[in-house]
Amino acid sequence: MKKAAVMLYPLFSLQEISCVTELFKFYDKEIVTFSVDGKPVASEDGFTILPDRDFSGFDREEFDCLVLPGIWEPLPVLLDGRNIRFLEQFRGDGGLVIAAISAAPLLLGKAGLLEGKRFTHGVYEEFLDAFPVMPREGIVRIYLVEDDNLITAHGGAFREFAAAVGKKVGLDCPDEIFSPMAGQAYEEEDFIFHIPPEDMEEIRADWDRAVEESRLK
Repeated sequence: MKKAAVMLYPLFSLQEISCVTELFKFYDKEIVTFSVDGKPVASEDGFTILPDRDFSGFDREEFDCLVLPGIWEPLPVLLDGRNIRFLEQFRGDGGLVIAAISAAPLLLGKAGLLEGKRFTHGVYEEFLDAFPVMPREGIVRIYLVEDDNLITAHGGAFREFAAAVGKKVGLDCPDEIFSPMAGQAYEEEDFIFHIPPEDMEEIRADWDRAVEESRLK
């Protein structure tokens, strides 16, 4: 299975891609994070993430998808030419799934990756007028759009976004994998959980080993 690349930039929205990354983890798909220089990047909610690599460490043959989170303040990211140059290499690359949510399609537009594509976004209309980097003729006013290898979504569609990306890269995940729990009927048994005996035995063995090692310190 090929790896998933996640592009990071200042004030990125961790929440908007957390379902995607959780899905990758659940299906054992390795995630590699990238930024312009590999230095720590702060998310919009204040988490500091240390990227795995800078852009120079991107090897196209390793990956089958690139995920772009939304951006709290997109203009500084948009004006950093290093981000745009990194994305420009994927023009015409139909084999790489490119998934962008909320304001991230601005970057794709600036890099020329939205030409001839249908897409959606979570950008203010005033931004579209002031910073015309996305081709208006391709905009579809809906929560999620798939066009060949491109997946774009409104920020509120983070669950649907995750399921669409997962399916696009071949993961056997249901559409409703991250559906809200409120409003559904449940029984008490729905909240009683069991682990397979063989897994429990492995956990007990790990616990016993950790206890023994702690005694030796």
